[in-house]
Amino acid sequence: MRTKSRPKLSRISESRLLATRMCDLPIRIEGTEIGARIKRLYQELEAKNITFKPHVWIGEEWFSPDFSPGFAVPFYLTHPRLMRLEEKMMLQAEGAGEIECMKILRHEAAHAIDTAYRLHFRKRWRETFGSFAAPYPDTYTPKPSSRSYVQHLNYWYAQAHPAEDFAETFAVWLTPGSKWRSTYRGWAALRKLECVDEIMSEIAGRSPTRKSRARDGDLSTLKLTLQEHYASRQEKYAVSWSRAYDRDLLRIFASDKRKTKALSAAAAIRALRVPIRSVVAEGTGVAIYTINHLIDEIIDRCKQLELRTKKSLSATREDLAIMLTVHTMRFIHSGQFQVAL
Repeated sequence: MRTKSRPKLSRISESRLLATRMCDLPIRIEGTEIGARIKRLYQELEAKNITFKPHVWIGEEWFSPDFSPGFAVPFYLTHPRLMRLEEKMMLQAEGAGEIECMKILRHEAAHAIDTAYRLHFRKRWRETFGSFAAPYPDTYTPKPSSRSYVQHLNYWYAQAHPAEDFAETFAVWLTPGSKWRSTYRGWAALRKLECVDEIMSEIAGRSPTRKSRARDGDLSTLKLTLQEHYASRQEKYAVSWSRAYDRDLLRIFASDKRKTKALSAAAAIRALRVPIRSVVAEGTGVAIYTINHLIDEIIDRCKQLELRTKKSLSATREDLAIMLTVHTMRFIHSGQFQVAL
């Protein structure tokens, strides 16, 4: 009896794809764009005379375990169909673009190298970055103006934990053409970059101490469906915002007490949602899904206040982008904004 073959990912329906267990996804790294970028990472390491090459596997998200000198790349980077689903469900696919992807790969490579050579046991490492054994938080509150940390990935990620501080510093150091000495002149972070430079010169050409090939969180072990995966991710990035923006909404829009025929504020914001959320996310470094959540709250508030437009859509778009950027940055600097890890 002939068995029914599974349809290719490019032709599978969204409902069926979401019902698929992650371990059943027919994907691999070899021959893909992410595979080519990993090879480029290896070339960058070789250029610095670092002979160690972290082993890489497919997982639920970017992840480097403490005990294994390697890291996982998110499953969606292995196939265009999965990339489109990620963008639909999370409004962006982290690491899809080449520049962003290489930044993350350098960061993850740092964790793997730290593990492989047991760098965080060194006195110089501890004195520079802090204790690797410090409890890893579920969230952290960044200080955007701090000059004690390099700025590499979004969300001021170096501030999350000493391990992330090292990884971000290493990534800046590894980046081809990086002028870190001049870029960070006068910053406390320069001392950290010099520390990384010294440690890397010490391990150059040497074999690693730890050579485990363990693959924690390998996709083949994950039984949850894509629907379950995205439900968890969306909950993680939902943030409750203050209603301190009422005053600005009343400045941008008009109260509809006389029931005019002008376009409702809610409809205008829905029409402008995509370009606005991209501008604000890029300008603030906050996840686009989180910005989208804020926009949903503002739409609901506009309905409650019965607001309507009083300017053209283009003028309204500019006013909204400025308003959302300002409120997002205020929220970050208030200390109430916490980045989920």
